[in-house]
Amino acid sequence: MATLVLTAVGTAVGGPIGGAIGAMLGQAIDQRLFRAPASEGPRLSELAIQTSSYGTTIPVLFGRIRVAGTVIWATDLIETSARTGGGKGSAGANRYSYAASFAVALSGRPIRSVGRIWAEGQLIRGAAGDWKVATGFRLHTGDEDQGADPLIASAEGATPAYRGIAYAVFERLPLERFGNRIPSLTFEVEADDGPVDSGAIAAAVCAEATASGGVALGGFAASGSVRGTLETLTAIDGGCWRAEGSGVVRVDGGVPVDVADAGFAAGRPVGVGRRSLAPLDRVPREIAVAHHDPARDYQIGVQRVARAGAGLRRDRIDLPAVLAAESAKGVAAAMLSRAEAARTRRSVALGLEGIGIAPGACVRVAEDPTRWRVMRASVEGLVTTLDLVPVGEAPAVRPATSGRVLAAPDLTIGHTVLAVVELPGLGDVPATLPRVSIFAAGTGAGWRQASLLYSLDDGASWTPVGATAEPAVLGTIVVPPVRAAPGLLDAVSRVEVALRHDRSALGDADATALARGVNLALLGDELVQFGRATRLAPGRWRLEELRRGLRGTEAIIGTQAAGDRFVLVEPAATRTLDLPGDAIGRTLRIIASSSGDGDTPASARVDIDGRSVAPPSPVHLTAMRDGDGVMVRWTRRSRTGWGWVDAIDAPLAEEREAYRVRIVDADGRATAIETTAPQLRITAAAWPGPGGHIAVSQAGTLAASAPAMLFIDGAEP
Repeated sequence: MATLVLTAVGTAVGGPIGGAIGAMLGQAIDQRLFRAPASEGPRLSELAIQTSSYGTTIPVLFGRIRVAGTVIWATDLIETSARTGGGKGSAGANRYSYAASFAVALSGRPIRSVGRIWAEGQLIRGAAGDWKVATGFRLHTGDEDQGADPLIASAEGATPAYRGIAYAVFERLPLERFGNRIPSLTFEVEADDGPVDSGAIAAAVCAEATASGGVALGGFAASGSVRGTLETLTAIDGGCWRAEGSGVVRVDGGVPVDVADAGFAAGRPVGVGRRSLAPLDRVPREIAVAHHDPARDYQIGVQRVARAGAGLRRDRIDLPAVLAAESAKGVAAAMLSRAEAARTRRSVALGLEGIGIAPGACVRVAEDPTRWRVMRASVEGLVTTLDLVPVGEAPAVRPATSGRVLAAPDLTIGHTVLAVVELPGLGDVPATLPRVSIFAAGTGAGWRQASLLYSLDDGASWTPVGATAEPAVLGTIVVPPVRAAPGLLDAVSRVEVALRHDRSALGDADATALARGVNLALLGDELVQFGRATRLAPGRWRLEELRRGLRGTEAIIGTQAAGDRFVLVEPAATRTLDLPGDAIGRTLRIIASSSGDGDTPASARVDIDGRSVAPPSPVHLTAMRDGDGVMVRWTRRSRTGWGWVDAIDAPLAEEREAYRVRIVDADGRATAIETTAPQLRITAAAWPGPGGHIAVSQAGTLAASAPAMLFIDGAEP
């Protein structure tokens, strides 16, 4: 275009030599701006798919936009092993996890910051800068004075600083949730503070272009050829380019130049111009504009505009620009309007006064109110010929919608909250080793998991044991329950609990569901079930219809206070940890760390007393005169068979049946007797008398039960 114009001008002014000089100057501009007819501008697919190919174009970003970037450096996978199990009777297993460190180039122009980051469509960094995964991260904004990244430098030695290129470095990003490979990442990049005019973008990507104004774009990614980028921008804003001096100038409709058709060409009479009208089917029947939609988290949206009439052609234009749905539809409508207007062509012939009119200029032919755009200008002899197309009028704004948006939830993770409890056995298979149950959640609704370490030597050594289970429903007691009888429905207590966040919820359970173990919870250390849960306020619930003192925890009934823990005991949220047999009598320490904890992981201590492997205490102690002695009887309970299916007896669940009976008098003198039957005859001489008591414990395979007590308040039973 510039070659044609400057050749014509040079010939008219300086003859053949001037024409040659003009041609050389015009060709230089063309080579800089319009390198090859087949050149292409940026494409949406280049921004959506992460690549690592050598020679890949790094886009120049403006405004705020979502891009995938290009991996420019990566380490091999980093393997970590952790041994799980391996206790008594178990061989254990090694669990392997993998991480990777890598760098991703984002922009060939300095940026301000990075907001959200997605991996395989999952949000791993929120808008507030909170990470959903545990990883090291550094952002190099592309300043001309930025230094080399320390991780890359330590791995590679001499390494470039990539000045002028914005890039992000991930350090030890866990890969388990991504199939043990580097995931496809996309970044919300803020290159400028606010929208950028299309004219300013054009001037930034091409030094020979003079431009301002245009359409304010929320974001734009320039890549490929300069010509392709400028054409993309003019497709958005409807402007065009006019050769001027050694460069080009962007023009809108502008003030038209009045010209008169002198009719010099081919002996035509004055005022007679040539007009042509292309067939309607040469115009697209439909134009679809693909764009980055801010309402869709900057993912691709498509807006279509169709016309009536003949034709089958459908065009799709990929715009690497951030446009609202209404704006994108307006761009499509304007493109279609310009295409329809361009069906009409007109040619006018002027004298030498038309030499200064370059392609891109806006003119108005005498006695014709239509505004025309100069598409081609040629000078032959003393005649300047202008080929014109009408300047299309902007169509009316059309309503548009972004459609249904299923955005990745941006939930705050918060800090990890732990509850570590040695529970009595909850299943029908008795535990063979001491066992603790670990419940974990976060102060934020986005918390998902934390890695675990435990120590039995007060922190001298730590053993990794994998990760927590699903987030548990944790809270604290606000209004504690009153005393009640175990095994019966407590219709009096109205327990109120405050949960960690409002996204946690509780529900009702009927008799059938309760029989299946639904709504099992810890109130302090007492196991209960609740039949009704009522939401009182965000995060606050009232529990009613309680079954108290379950699984042998009846001794805890009525001991709770405000502030004690509340834990909803669900299998999916329970991480069980088997400990060595000698852990009984020792203190267990647990550390849990998630991406939201930083350098302060959650910790908990629990004294292992063996209740997870101990039988429940005997019940129904009675004492009856038996000749010159007293027969004391009791009923054995079991760690299993709580459903009492046969309604006869509970399974033993221990290697043998044995009991330890302590006879303690009022002065504290005690006598211990062991028996293998659930009864013991005590002679009159051994009877403790008033103020004394009898304590009966069942001996388990690994631990003894808590004692059942029979207090004596009379001289005789």
